[in-house]
Amino acid sequence: MGIKNGESLLSLRYMGSKENYQDANSIIIGAPMDWTSSYRPGARFGPQKIREVSIAIEEFSFYQEKSLGDKLYFDCGDLDLPMGNVQGSLDMIGEAAREIFEDGKLPIFLGGEHLISLPVINQAYRKYGKDLRIIHFDAHADLREEYLGVSLSHASVIRKVCEFVNPCNVYQIGIRSGTKDELDFARTNTNFYPFEVIEPLKDVVSLIGDSPVYVTLDIDVVDPAYADGTSTPEPGGCTSAEILKAVSLLKESNVIGFDLVEVSPQVDASNKTAILAAKLVREALLTWG
Repeated sequence: MGIKNGESLLSLRYMGSKENYQDANSIIIGAPMDWTSSYRPGARFGPQKIREVSIAIEEFSFYQEKSLGDKLYFDCGDLDLPMGNVQGSLDMIGEAAREIFEDGKLPIFLGGEHLISLPVINQAYRKYGKDLRIIHFDAHADLREEYLGVSLSHASVIRKVCEFVNPCNVYQIGIRSGTKDELDFARTNTNFYPFEVIEPLKDVVSLIGDSPVYVTLDIDVVDPAYADGTSTPEPGGCTSAEILKAVSLLKESNVIGFDLVEVSPQVDASNKTAILAAKLVREALLTWG
């Protein structure tokens, strides 16, 4: 894939990125794919915008009283995904994830639509097996068997994950939208925490203990009043302060991978969504990197 030496990747990188892959503990990598977006496309431009606006925030975090200057992380840039080719893109993303996991590093994938999480979680499962836990922050359940006749969709990503990860190891937090079938499936199969984020997460942290956990965060879990630059905004979500606190609540958990998806710059006129995403990446690096 060329991710170790940046062969075909863009030069714009997240602030403070170190110079090489080998010395890094955490790896940032963009998956610029929005081939199945159903409402407002443009999330493929999210990774580059998050990097661009990262200079607007400090390397030092008031939340943790730590600085990125003390962390070793490398931004590989964006994967060169084949436009419109869903399976081909997922295969490339999965191969990049495999390399990062095999090298014992923490992957931080930037989407892109939520479907990019599927091959990354699959590779995490291949490494960690049945002990793997999934924490899913989102406005939408993403539990459809198919959407508009397509089984590989941003609307079906967690249902696809449940085909290899035991649904009882999936924790869905902040969900407030979906079909009745999705609601029924969630109530019966996954650990389902609708509407709220902070209080449910406290319970989840105690439940998962030191099990390996992969965190997937759709930015639309945040209310569009705070983050409207996303493909499918859904009113009634958490605040930006709450989602930042959610990352800190996971500081004692064994987080082995993270993705942040669905930032769509074309509908983010003030860049507030991208800036929030950049800040979440900083907190993730400081918390788990």
